[in-house]
Amino acid sequence: MPTHDDLHTIDGDVYVSPRYLAGTTGIGDPALAPLLDLGWELENDDLGNAYVHAPDRKVRLGYLPEGEDDGLWRINAYSDPFGPPAWGLCFNDSCPTEFVTAFTTALAKAYEQGPTAYLATPKPGSTDRDPFLAAVPLINRGWQIDHPRWGVFAIHSPDGYAGLEFTTGRLNPQTELTTRDARWQLWAGTSIDRPAWYATASTDTPVALIKAVTECVSDPAPLPRWREETYSYVKGMAQLTPVIPPRSSAPTPLDVQRAAARRPAALPASSVPRWSTTSRPALPGPGR
Repeated sequence: MPTHDDLHTIDGDVYVSPRYLAGTTGIGDPALAPLLDLGWELENDDLGNAYVHAPDRKVRLGYLPEGEDDGLWRINAYSDPFGPPAWGLCFNDSCPTEFVTAFTTALAKAYEQGPTAYLATPKPGSTDRDPFLAAVPLINRGWQIDHPRWGVFAIHSPDGYAGLEFTTGRLNPQTELTTRDARWQLWAGTSIDRPAWYATASTDTPVALIKAVTECVSDPAPLPRWREETYSYVKGMAQLTPVIPPRSSAPTPLDVQRAAARRPAALPASSVPRWSTTSRPALPGPGR
């Protein structure tokens, strides 16, 4: 939970808890920033879609508000810039932007470490690529392991409104990149069939990158949103708590009135603090 002193920086008037029931902020800049800070190239098309390319063209990100489907964020990595993707990940248009930012932040760090961190094909028995590692943050925070159907392992949040599924066996590489039938699927809502939001990751997506997302999704701290924007949280399931504006250090007229009421009658009136144009103005409340 943010501290009282930090509330003036919060962009929202309510906190949404649990955070996986918060929706998108509708702003892509925070998730693009970690990659742009590394000098990745940004391009835009005439429709308003944005494309970010790594310097070696082996990782590409698309922010696609005018895309053909609800896949708002698509990130692909390539061993060969002219070949098929080595792995791909998708966040749909309702996914909380903070979760995308967690992924791009981890991706930026992995890119700086080199191809072995973000591109190497997992080796059999490699402990750092063990799929179970991606679920560790969830399990540590009380999520429950399930086996809903043959070939699928799942982990659900305590309230049942979010889950992570991992599919075993062989999958079609092209299908993984273009549908929800991927190796990994993270979702929130009343069911995986009709989720409020979802994210998918294909086979060979580095487990450390997926773990960065599950760590963020399961964080107990709430997310700030604007109450009037109904798409910004899952109504009826999310708990909303008002964001309290920071209190000014300067006395307000009400403070002066209260101080006067507490002042002993024998004290002269000049001892009462006064509000003047030279007093430090109150800090502004949270703004959009």
